[in-house]
Amino acid sequence: MKISTFAQIALLPLFFLFGFQQYVLACSIYKITVDGHTIVGSNQDAWRTTTCIWFVNPDEENPYGASFTGSRQVSPGKFAPQSGMNEAGLVFSRLAAYHPEENRDQSEKKRITNEVDYLEGVLRNCNNVKAVKKYIKSFDHSFFLEDVFIYVDKAGDYLIVEPYQLIEGHDPTYILANFCPSITSREDARKQPRYRDGEDYLFENSPQASLEYCRSLSDTMSVCRNRNGDGTLLTSIWDSQNGLVNLYFYHDFGSTVQFDIAESLARGNHLISIPELFSTNAEFQRLKDYKTPFNDNALRLVLALVGVGLLMLSLIFFISFFRKRKLDNYNPIKLLFAGINVLLFGYMIVLTTNINVYYFDAPYQHGGAGLYNASSYLPILLLLLIIPISFYTIRFLRLNSRSFFIKSFLILNNCVYLGLLYGFGYWGLFEVI
Repeated sequence: MKISTFAQIALLPLFFLFGFQQYVLACSIYKITVDGHTIVGSNQDAWRTTTCIWFVNPDEENPYGASFTGSRQVSPGKFAPQSGMNEAGLVFSRLAAYHPEENRDQSEKKRITNEVDYLEGVLRNCNNVKAVKKYIKSFDHSFFLEDVFIYVDKAGDYLIVEPYQLIEGHDPTYILANFCPSITSREDARKQPRYRDGEDYLFENSPQASLEYCRSLSDTMSVCRNRNGDGTLLTSIWDSQNGLVNLYFYHDFGSTVQFDIAESLARGNHLISIPELFSTNAEFQRLKDYKTPFNDNALRLVLALVGVGLLMLSLIFFISFFRKRKLDNYNPIKLLFAGINVLLFGYMIVLTTNINVYYFDAPYQHGGAGLYNASSYLPILLLLLIIPISFYTIRFLRLNSRSFFIKSFLILNNCVYLGLLYGFGYWGLFEVI
C-alpha cells in the first residue's frame, strides 16, 4: 500500500522526533598516586536506573580478567562499559566530551563496530598505559566522537584518549571532567563545577592514597541536583594496588559495597545489579518512578503525536482564518491558536530530544542557543494564556452558530493545552529559579 504524499509530509515531523535523541552524561574522574599507591575515582552522573557491575574472565584471546561498571544497556545482558579495572591494576573511565569532527584519513586503521567488545578488549589485552597506547593506535577512535577516555595503570601513569589524539601524563594527581584537554583551556575547564571542586579539594587537602580521602573527594565532585534530587548515579573507587573496587550508590556516601576483583573473577563470569546491593534509597526510588519520554516509550509516542497534531491544527486554523476573517471580532482566536501551536510543536521536539530538560533547573538553558533557551519559557506562557484563551474560545463558540468542525477543533485544541499543562506541571517546567 502506498502512502500518499500528504501523509508522508505529515509523518516527517514524527520521524524526526523519534530519530533524533540527545543523551548527555555528566561525569568526572580523578587519579591519585602517593608512595607508589594508585587509586582512581569515577563519578557517573546519569538518569538511568539499570546500573550494574560485571566480571569477565580471561580466555585464549584475552589474557586478563576484568571488572566493569555501566548503566546503558545495548542488548540483552550487555551494557556499555563506563569504568573498569583488570587483574593487572589497569583502570579506565569514560566521560562525555564532544570533539569537533576532523577530516582525517583513517582508512589504514581498524574500524570499531561494537563498543562493548572494543572497550572490554582494551582492558582484557593490556596491562599498562604503554600497552594501551599501542593497542588503541591501531583503531579509528573517531567512532567515539562524543567521548573522552582515561586509562591509568598501577604505576600511576595515565593516557587520555580523544577521538583524534592521545595524551600521556605522569602527574601524581589528575582530574578530568566533560571536556577534551587538547582543545580546552584551564579557564574553560574550571567552568565545570565538578572539575573546579575537585581541583580545589586537592589544592586544599594534601593528597592521600586512602579510601577515606578518595571517598571525600568523590563526594566533593558528586552531584545532587535541587530539582529532583538526581545526579551522581554511581561512584566507583578503584584501588589498583590491592585489586579492590568500592561502590557508592546514588550520591550516598554513607555506605559502600566492596569487591575483590580476583575473588569475584574466581566465581566465573557474572553480572550484578548495583541497586540490589544497597538498602532502599528514597531519591533513587523517586528517579525510578519519574516518567519521561526517555524511560517511557508510550509517553514519547504521545508527545510525538501531540506535536504532529498541533502542527496539523495550525494549518486548519490558518486556512479557516483567512477564509472567514471578516465573520466576527472573535475569528482571530484561530490565528492565536495557530501561532501557539507552531511554537509548541517546536517545544515537543525539545521535549523528545533533550533529556536534560527534565532534570536540570527550569527554565532549562543550553549554552549559546538563544531560540532553544527561549522555548523553555513556553510552559509559563501557555499557563498565563490559558484563561484568556479559554474565555475567547467560549465567546467564539457562542457567537458562531455554524462552523461545527472548527468548533470541534478549537475544543480539542483547548483539551490538548490542558493536558500539556498537566504534563508541564508534573515535570516541574513552571519552576523558574
